[in-house]
Amino acid sequence: MSSILVTGAAGFIGSHFVRYWVEKYPDDHVVALDALTYAGVEENLADVRERITFVHGDIDDSALIGRLLAEHGTRTVVNFAAESHNSLAVLDPRRFFQTNTMGTQALLDACHTAGIERFHHISTCEVYGDLALDDEHAFTESDPYRPRTPYNASKAAADHAVRAYHETFGLPITITNCANNYGTHQFPEKVIPLFITRALENERIPVYASKDNRREWIHVRDHCRAVEAVLQRGRIGETYHVGTGFEASVDQIADAVLAELGRPQELKRIVPDRPGHDRRYLLDCSKIRDELGWEPETGFEQGLKETVQWYAEHRDWWAPLYGRSPVVEGTLTRG
Repeated sequence: MSSILVTGAAGFIGSHFVRYWVEKYPDDHVVALDALTYAGVEENLADVRERITFVHGDIDDSALIGRLLAEHGTRTVVNFAAESHNSLAVLDPRRFFQTNTMGTQALLDACHTAGIERFHHISTCEVYGDLALDDEHAFTESDPYRPRTPYNASKAAADHAVRAYHETFGLPITITNCANNYGTHQFPEKVIPLFITRALENERIPVYASKDNRREWIHVRDHCRAVEAVLQRGRIGETYHVGTGFEASVDQIADAVLAELGRPQELKRIVPDRPGHDRRYLLDCSKIRDELGWEPETGFEQGLKETVQWYAEHRDWWAPLYGRSPVVEGTLTRG
């Protein structure tokens, strides 16, 4: 039996990864760490709770991490822990740098001291800045970082720290930069669950004025499979992009959700953009496809249909979270 520590394990992507790993590798012991901030939902792990060790704690606590690694003989760490809401980062940048940058550094320190065999870090497409809507370029792993928001900058800084610990201390690391995830159990401040839950309540859904801005979308299960591929076959010290090539605008997402739920177009409400709103991201994922043989399996149309259906059937999950986000979209200004 081997032991794996998953941070940010009660969040959207982290909890999916924990459930995926428990199903795929039932003989492994999963230690699931989460600080349970407003977007952390421990119930996300309810169906595997008896098969894992859950710890309420912060990645910024090096002493706690060190004890966990020693007690469980952990050799692999996968870091999903992050503050990730761009709009909240406009209101409270410090918490993003504290968790995403300094927290990652503290985690790296503990892992270096413990001599773990693999540190895998989850990053984002947003560290590269944005692309024009008509740009034919897709970001490659060798492109320079040009973050434009506090969230993006805090994640970029974390990526640099991860690479520095590899180059300076020999910590065996890998990084994945991923496109926008969607799927079940996503906190309803994010655009797809926000649109779904608002529409289910017959409330207006906030569509940014730059409604043609696009994102590349990937189902969370495919992201989990990609991380698995990198852990198993990825080269130490390397970065791999994870995406699908499928893009959709904010307006297209709103239309698709309303159509799936049979709600009227009149529910859409145009709101002002947030400061630093990126136009578009697109990742070149040829490296992970060519080197590791990974391919996405879930098409967007089917994945969105399943996601909408899940939220429609699980009001008991999202209703207690409804309105918990500290941000009201459309109210942020540059001043």
